[in-house]
Amino acid sequence: MHESPSGQQTILRHHDHVAVVVELGAALRSYAVGDRQLVAGFGAGDRITAGRGQILLPWPNRIGGGRYRWHGEDQQLPLTEPEHGNAIHGLLRWTSWQVVDADARRAALEATLWPQPGYPFHLRARAEYALGDAGLEVAVTAWNRGDGVAPYGVGQHPYLTVGTGTVDEALLTVPARTWLRTDGAGLPVGEEEPVSGTPYDFRTARAIGGTALDTPFGSLDRDARGRAVVRLAHPSGAYGTDLWLGEGADHLQIYTGDTLPAPQRRRAVAVEPMSCPPDAFTSGTAVVALAPGARHTMRWGITPWGG
Repeated sequence: MHESPSGQQTILRHHDHVAVVVELGAALRSYAVGDRQLVAGFGAGDRITAGRGQILLPWPNRIGGGRYRWHGEDQQLPLTEPEHGNAIHGLLRWTSWQVVDADARRAALEATLWPQPGYPFHLRARAEYALGDAGLEVAVTAWNRGDGVAPYGVGQHPYLTVGTGTVDEALLTVPARTWLRTDGAGLPVGEEEPVSGTPYDFRTARAIGGTALDTPFGSLDRDARGRAVVRLAHPSGAYGTDLWLGEGADHLQIYTGDTLPAPQRRRAVAVEPMSCPPDAFTSGTAVVALAPGARHTMRWGITPWGG
């Protein structure tokens, strides 16, 4: 029997909720409620492409040129997005994470990030997934096991779906008051700008239409529970999928998949909770200075509604 290219498959169940988490990168492979798929993931026999469900650590998004300066020392990371000359989505996506705790509806996986060229810091990471009546909750924690202060950021890369043929018909709500303009390499140009009066204002639900998004957002409005809720709804408005951002997730990237090959192009919406914006190791914006022994946690989750 051939082993899955994403390693061990851990299946979580709670009533009719079923999620699958994989060994490779502790990625979220799938999440469904009954026959309804909430995320556009990948099959057990498939390789992970386009970041689907992956954890992005110790930085989300991109670092231009893979270069940054930290505490007076210049660092050079491998260029993992060579077509744009960037280091992208961290260093633990293609690492085996081990299940350290699990029951029928919960799983915790851990991995070590060893000091290496471009990131000479020692971290331990833990991803916790739990299914409940309200959906899926995720917590990604890292703690510094080294003796130096480490620059740190984190994100995750799920793709939401409401079953439409393309994302054009889906209704999107993004509770963000600002956005970041980016260049052709996906790096920020200038400061955050108000979304008001731009094509990136989704504070009120509207169809995505032909809008192409690979866009960072900030200044998130939160509910009484401290959560910022992104909603993708079916065109009927009768059902949809919410992704909420909690502790440690103050930034957001929305990607409509325009650069993906057919048939994946514009078939789902990546809603990426992040602790910091793109190129944060260069700008310093929202970078966590993780002291020896300190830890950082990002919490987010997916809640289905209607239907």
